[in-house]
Amino acid sequence: MEDTTTLTAVETSTYYRHLGANRYESTIHAQGAWNPTEQHMAPVASIMVHALEQFQPRADMRISRINFDILGLIPGGEFTIETTLLRPGRTIELIQAEMLAEGRVAVRATAWRLQGNDTSAVAACEDEPLGRLEDAVPWDGMRSWPGGFIETLEGRALPEHRPGRGRAWLHTPFAVLDGAEPASPLVRLLGLADCANGVSARVSPLPGGYMFPNVDLSIHLYRNPVGEWLGLDTRVTIADDGVGLTSSVLHDVNGPFGRSEQILTVRPIPAAQ
Repeated sequence: MEDTTTLTAVETSTYYRHLGANRYESTIHAQGAWNPTEQHMAPVASIMVHALEQFQPRADMRISRINFDILGLIPGGEFTIETTLLRPGRTIELIQAEMLAEGRVAVRATAWRLQGNDTSAVAACEDEPLGRLEDAVPWDGMRSWPGGFIETLEGRALPEHRPGRGRAWLHTPFAVLDGAEPASPLVRLLGLADCANGVSARVSPLPGGYMFPNVDLSIHLYRNPVGEWLGLDTRVTIADDGVGLTSSVLHDVNGPFGRSEQILTVRPIPAAQ
């Protein structure tokens, strides 16, 4: 049986509980795939984006880029999120959120907020749309991974989906936080973006295969997303020296809205004895 002692195991349909102020607690549904006592980076991204959204919001600005640095194992259980303004400005701001757990910073996120302007006359997008959600078929390929978070996902794949070149849609019915704290589409969809690294794995994560955790997650947003389904048009590259890259064009039901990049450390997994 998996060790889930650091993760809340009672029945709930949320990834996190709000304990007041900037204190939170993860549930079993935030459990990671590489280690049963850690949190999966995907829901971690959602709760940190939520904190960034709530920090000194300005109606004339929106988040355009978020970079997450994963500073080691992300412990399950209680944690805090501290937000700060790194670079104030009239039209450009840089803000930061840090997740602190077990006496250290586990994840650090920095986000650029940009002032909005009417650029409809020159608006354009060169990213090709992913196949429609309605044309995708039910797909449970993510269930090959362990962990409580993976069990919360619903997936649909397009015909071109294959290892190393993913074309899939993901959704979760689970809420980010308990209580009356609804999550925005940005929070919900970016809370699925880290799944790109597992949605079309190029190598097997089983004993005798390879592990390939990402040490960061960088997201660029050229428009605000809508809805609850995230489309991932993903490519996975592995170099010959133990480093890889997972690159995705992010989609909502209206088309592409941004890109994500994840740098990987690729290592052999010892064969089972």
